[in-house]
Amino acid sequence: MDRRKFVKQKLMATTALGLGGISLGTAGEKLGTPPVKNTFQLKYAPHLGMFKNHAGDDPVDQLNFMADQGFTAFEDNGMKGRSIQTQEKMASTMAKRNMTMGVFVAHEIFWKEPYLTNGDTALREKFLKEIQESVAVAKRVNAKWMTVVPGHIAPRLNMAYQTTNVVEALKRASDILEPHGITMVLEPLNFRDHPGLFLSESPQAFSVCKSVDSPSCKILFDIYHQQIQEGNLIPNIDACWDEIGYFQIGDNPGRNEPTTGEINYTNVFKHIHSKGFQGILGMEHGNSIQGKEGELAVIEAYKKSDTF
Repeated sequence: MDRRKFVKQKLMATTALGLGGISLGTAGEKLGTPPVKNTFQLKYAPHLGMFKNHAGDDPVDQLNFMADQGFTAFEDNGMKGRSIQTQEKMASTMAKRNMTMGVFVAHEIFWKEPYLTNGDTALREKFLKEIQESVAVAKRVNAKWMTVVPGHIAPRLNMAYQTTNVVEALKRASDILEPHGITMVLEPLNFRDHPGLFLSESPQAFSVCKSVDSPSCKILFDIYHQQIQEGNLIPNIDACWDEIGYFQIGDNPGRNEPTTGEINYTNVFKHIHSKGFQGILGMEHGNSIQGKEGELAVIEAYKKSDTF
């Protein structure tokens, strides 16, 4: 799955899709609050559209469906682009269902152009303005994390200078976020899906976060991206642990649910759990099978991978 398409779909969608459960009503039905079917050991966070064939298009119905299946968190890359009314309705539903809001994308992502890397003051101010705007969104939906991607490399500028430019921009963003207890999480993205981006590896993200030196700047460790980029998942998680604020999930190849690719998610989840992680693991992946059958397969994959 191309992340650019993934984010674009989330920004365009005001629809909410649900996740299929065991014996639920027909798609599009208004869902009640049946007993939770599953009890997961970690806070896995589905996204809108993942379970649409069971829950229908309404975001509130989708959230209720997720909660009914035992999911205790939710993430939405496109939350910032939704209407205030929709944001408030979703926040109210999450509060009622005791669901924790995960990440949303905090700013416009520059996929092919330098952004924070080349030291352009106008682009830096644009970034900081968008971070400030995202604080209001975070407060409205009770979010504590927002995703930041520093942009493309500046090919004519030494990487040391680029790193300094990124660090300085992130320090200023941290000054905005710290008073509100909000954390931006930096996401390294793999070279295959996103060639040329500045931030690609977990050691690099670790170094940047150490340089920024703020509780409001941490790593989003996307297990899918890092399997492609560097592998060695558990040792790298351990090495970066103090700076990891958030995880995302996707198997490789295919970027679908756990058990569909090469990653031993049972072992990875067990390790993360053993370290006492209390945060969110966003389900930023597709469904390997279409329709209700595929939605049920996603739930079963998490039940299987969460058994340890």
